[in-house]
Amino acid sequence: MLLRVVSVSAIVLSTITVPAAVASADVVDAMSRDFGISTAQALTRIRQEKVALKIAPDARAAAGESFGGSWFADGELKVAVTDPAKADAVRAQGAEPVLRTKTLASLNAVKDGIDRLSKAGAVPKDVAGWRVDVQRGTVVVDALPGADVSALPQDIVVNTEGVQRPQTFAAGTVGGDPFYTGNVRCSIGFSVQGGYVTAGHCNVGAWNVYGWDRSWQGEFVGSSFPGNDYGWVRTGGGWWNVAVVLGWGQVSDALVRGSWEAPPGTSVCRSGSTSHWHCGVVQGRNETVNYQQGAVYELVGTSVCAEPGDSGGSFITGDQAQGVTSGGYGDCSGGGRTWFQPVNEILRVYGLTLLTA
Repeated sequence: MLLRVVSVSAIVLSTITVPAAVASADVVDAMSRDFGISTAQALTRIRQEKVALKIAPDARAAAGESFGGSWFADGELKVAVTDPAKADAVRAQGAEPVLRTKTLASLNAVKDGIDRLSKAGAVPKDVAGWRVDVQRGTVVVDALPGADVSALPQDIVVNTEGVQRPQTFAAGTVGGDPFYTGNVRCSIGFSVQGGYVTAGHCNVGAWNVYGWDRSWQGEFVGSSFPGNDYGWVRTGGGWWNVAVVLGWGQVSDALVRGSWEAPPGTSVCRSGSTSHWHCGVVQGRNETVNYQQGAVYELVGTSVCAEPGDSGGSFITGDQAQGVTSGGYGDCSGGGRTWFQPVNEILRVYGLTLLTA
């Protein structure tokens, strides 16, 4: 097996202008490029998001049963509450309370109802997906123009603007820096003890996996698609695993230090073997995507672009692992929308331990 040498300088965070454990200078540059903001603004956003990620669990607990969801906006964590009496408790945790009429539990119940219709085959293919939109306090259904949504619940918002049919981002065998299984090329997600996690649809039944140099790398131990879109590969053949996400020479390789879940509005960057490194924002959690092969549930929607071959690749916010690329629409020339399967769910399902630096 050919060995890839990663220089020490490629994985050590820069300390020129960026405080330690915030982000490398190259990551800041990538965010500045993709968000159209200055370096100072990118640094400020990164610091604010790190605070938001850390206080989110306690702010949710403070909201109690009135919790209506949380998101990042205007430099702070917003928390929806249906009980005004909970506002001070939320504010005491460092978040800004926003009064809403529906709890997250009630919104999830509506969304779960559509999921059940989907599993029963009652949702047409022209419905591209559905999600809880915590910022608006409603359930949004994305549908192609002319789609029949009469079987869906009435207390939803139907969106047809800019909707395209989503697809997975696996690709036929081509050169690059991928892993291969059968005639499919995908991207590694995150290293875990004994292997790595990736997208489930990348397992096409061949089970054996080959690395970027086409040497045997390991095998799928488990995978799920559709319904879910996750899998994990146990590595062998001399391959080892490190807590690093490749920056492809565009940014310094990112160290992985944990897996705090980013709320909507938070920046997130993606690494994949085709389009490499791109950034955007988390747009929604607990979204359902209706692929041609079947619906996939509990995905996270983003504004980050992706292309065929990027499937399974890493989504990361700062140094916190977020998930593995599932699919989307568009490309990195004209833009689009991409979804990822949350990494914490994959770890929980398979009993895996994320490798961290």
